[in-house]
Amino acid sequence: MTDNTYETPSTTPNFQTELAAQLADLIPEAIADGKVDVEKLKELLESDAADGSERFGLFWPGKKRALRAAQEPTTATLKPDFDNSKDWETTQNVFIEGDNLEVLKILQKHYHAKIKLIYIDPPYNTGKDFVYPDNYKEGLDTYLEWTRQVNEEGKKVTTNAETEGRYHSNWLNMMYPRLKLARNLLADDGTIFVSISDHEVDNLRKLLNEVFGESNYIGQIAVSKGTTTGQDASDIGSSIDFLLVYARSKTNYVPNGLPLSEGDMARFNQQDERGRYSTLQFRKTGSNDRREDRPNLYYPLTAPDGSEVFPIGPGGYESRWRTAREQYDSWVADGMVDWKKDADGNFKPYIKYYLEGRTKQVSNYWDDIEGNKKASLTVKDLLGANIFDNPKPVGLIKKILHIATDRDSIVLDFFSGSATTAHAVMQLNAEDGGTRRHIQVQLPEPTPKDSAARRANYETIAGVARARMDLAGNKIASSAAGQLETGSAPLDVGFRSYKLSDTNFSKWRLSSDVDEDSLQQHLLSLRDSATDDATPDELLTEILLKQGYSLTEAVSPAEVGGLDVRLVRDRDGDVAVLAYLNEHVKPTLEQLRALVDEAQTRIIVLEDAFQGDDELKTNLSQLAQSKGIELWTA
Repeated sequence: MTDNTYETPSTTPNFQTELAAQLADLIPEAIADGKVDVEKLKELLESDAADGSERFGLFWPGKKRALRAAQEPTTATLKPDFDNSKDWETTQNVFIEGDNLEVLKILQKHYHAKIKLIYIDPPYNTGKDFVYPDNYKEGLDTYLEWTRQVNEEGKKVTTNAETEGRYHSNWLNMMYPRLKLARNLLADDGTIFVSISDHEVDNLRKLLNEVFGESNYIGQIAVSKGTTTGQDASDIGSSIDFLLVYARSKTNYVPNGLPLSEGDMARFNQQDERGRYSTLQFRKTGSNDRREDRPNLYYPLTAPDGSEVFPIGPGGYESRWRTAREQYDSWVADGMVDWKKDADGNFKPYIKYYLEGRTKQVSNYWDDIEGNKKASLTVKDLLGANIFDNPKPVGLIKKILHIATDRDSIVLDFFSGSATTAHAVMQLNAEDGGTRRHIQVQLPEPTPKDSAARRANYETIAGVARARMDLAGNKIASSAAGQLETGSAPLDVGFRSYKLSDTNFSKWRLSSDVDEDSLQQHLLSLRDSATDDATPDELLTEILLKQGYSLTEAVSPAEVGGLDVRLVRDRDGDVAVLAYLNEHVKPTLEQLRALVDEAQTRIIVLEDAFQGDDELKTNLSQLAQSKGIELWTA
């Protein structure tokens, strides 16, 4: 049993320190007196280290500051927003209202290396769509100040006009720290897809090369928009956007094939008792595929008329079969071989390829996605107003999901917009019985006062996204009712809503040279650590996040020994955490004994609940230790 009072600080981990720790573990000889010896590191790397100031890379004003923005710990937390949630108790989906830089830091603890797919549609930097309100200064205080100003003064969001200078640098300074943090969240076999136009596609590709590594570049996909924008005769109109695709580790990248389209299925014009199929000639075609290349693939087969058939190509040259004899015999046993006569009456073997389970290769040009105009109509049909000019089509995200996810993957979109990604995840789950989970992050950007969105009573883009998820989920669930296979998981069309806020606990600042004992003593001496207006659910959410729990834990209120507590259950239904978080009611020793008797693994008690009674706290610690229960105070 451990009393972990000092292990619940109000900040996220310091990523610079984590990197140094990793270096210490990997290269201990490069650590001297607790610090990284950079010169020793260069010496160890020898010719692998860049020498001098001339080196290849993407550089811009503010890059170092942008990197520090990603590394700076945050005191931010998330507050549950029950009123704007749907199916809170059962859903595994999450919607977060707030600045995505701070949210990405909060997600690091639990979701590190767990996200299978990240899709984002960031601002394209056209001079009109740059919505981040901080004048390219990062930090929670800036965000909180802005949200107060928006509520009180109606402050407009920031744009990034070319006339203001550092046009590209400002955009890169916004994207760089967010992509750095996003990479940490990707699973080893995860991928990121980023939509972008030609305004920044070249800079974004260089930036992604730096963050993810050029060796993890998968491809650049041109996506037809269905329309041409920019009708000025002096310019070239744009009819495509781009998708840049990178893997967390290309060696672990295993994409899925795409499902066949109606046009693809039309080619399967033959059918037997197992369904529709197409055929492929068993002889390997091509002028360079000859017997001498693979002699083991040149052997006779017996045709239906008893004659021997060899892989002979046009003009009589000796070709080869597609596979070895063992595989061919297996296909024969499975009824997969079909003999046909050619125009000269000679038998030729063909292999059957059935429709079921077939996929096709992904190409780098997509012209089969519904256009932006049709996507706008879809949103208008759901929300009753034409709120977005160019929302991403659901079909685009579904295609990405087919390629990059398994049926139980977690999908993250931290530029959520109107929540197209959430819509697509729910739709695909309804179609294939999957249990994919989505996490959406969206800034509460105000809708323009004279816009259709404001006239429809949507005050922020975050509000629009929640409304769309709700209405789209209802429509999908209604359409899927009775169609899911027996035994499949229930369709999840709900979402837990959270809002970004500052920590509920006292902040502390110590210099880097304070030793561990002094740090522990400082934290142990804190009193009134929680804010008075914080609810038990808000306090528990922050504590669980700091301890590495997810945003969808099964939490329920209960009464134990006359105390109002919160129970956190694991997947088996056992109580993983019992938390007492009422700072205004001091528990008795008997009530604390009841908590220990009820707990199975861990107890969390708010430090303020002891009201300065160290003896009571010590007694609880001893009770917990006697039962093998881990005790945390916050």
